[in-house]
Amino acid sequence: MYYKFSGFTQKLAGAWALEAYSPQGLKPMVSTGAPPIIFATPTKLTSDSTVYDYAGKNRVPELQKFFQKTDGVPVYLKRGLPDQMLYRTTVALTVGGTIYCLIALYMASQPKNK
Repeated sequence: MYYKFSGFTQKLAGAWALEAYSPQGLKPMVSTGAPPIIFATPTKLTSDSTVYDYAGKNRVPELQKFFQKTDGVPVYLKRGLPDQMLYRTTVALTVGGTIYCLIALYMASQPKNK
């Protein structure tokens, strides 16, 4: 008697000799030729050099120096007015949402008068 693993029942099941010796997912090799080209234009092969094709210079070292200055300003407010506006809007929405939730809980806890 031969057995094979059934993907449907996740158990061993009886099988013929051919099925037991050819497990699911393994197929005999048909050809060793090159696969067909998928794209109409040839793709660019990567080279060993690290040349990047983006417009602009690397600003990371400048930004690291800028954000690591010890000037007493928190990192999330270092860029001035846009950061202050974003921070204050976030705080206002958080406080407003908390108050709204507390009011909704208070109203839900009160019985309705008929």
